[in-house]
Amino acid sequence: MENIVLHKAETRGNANHGWLNAYHSFSFASWYNPDRIQFGALRVLNDDTIAGGMGFGTHPHDNMEIITIPLEGDLAHKDSMGNTEIIKNGDVQVMSAGTGIQHSEFNPNADQQTKLLQIWLFPNKRNVTPRYQQITLDVADRHNKLSQILSPNADDEGVWIHQDAWFNMGNFDSGIETEYKIKKEGNGVYAFILKGNVTINGQELNTRDAVGISGTDTLNIKANTDAEFLLMDIPMNY
Repeated sequence: MENIVLHKAETRGNANHGWLNAYHSFSFASWYNPDRIQFGALRVLNDDTIAGGMGFGTHPHDNMEIITIPLEGDLAHKDSMGNTEIIKNGDVQVMSAGTGIQHSEFNPNADQQTKLLQIWLFPNKRNVTPRYQQITLDVADRHNKLSQILSPNADDEGVWIHQDAWFNMGNFDSGIETEYKIKKEGNGVYAFILKGNVTINGQELNTRDAVGISGTDTLNIKANTDAEFLLMDIPMNY
């Protein structure tokens, strides 16, 4: 039976530290909501705006798949594996924290803000060797169609992670419709609207709204306005 969880934008947690304005779809840091711990293997979806020249100092992670999707501006990354990179809109970065990593993330530009999504998924293997991957995607590929940005397979489109998850992004003109088939039995989809108005399986969603849908194998998606959105197809039991 189809199961739907609706998360309106204004129901998210918010922590505005001045240098960082963070919206949490799931319980994170000082924001705790017992009804918003996770959706299947999806544990964190943070919608962050980082002020010019500011950022997160060096901090540890382990046994988590961490995906960063920049939306605006640049993000400078350094980690204990020796990676020093800049990621920007159109890029996707993944870290498999595994046995443990340390990293820092900063906005290298004093004169502009950086916006990003940071997503954490529980892995399907613990204590793997930490790894880093970053790719640049052609944003034009998602115009009026879904474009895969992440999968479990190293030889597939997008980055890969240690989990049976598939992420797609779409940038649709008003009136465009599509159907999405869930990739693996037992998976659900958490859909996050970056901008615009979209109807998914009868649920109307506006900018920064989200819906989690499980117990079905197909999503019917219609952009009611020009819209951008992210679909996260993830195991409900992992």
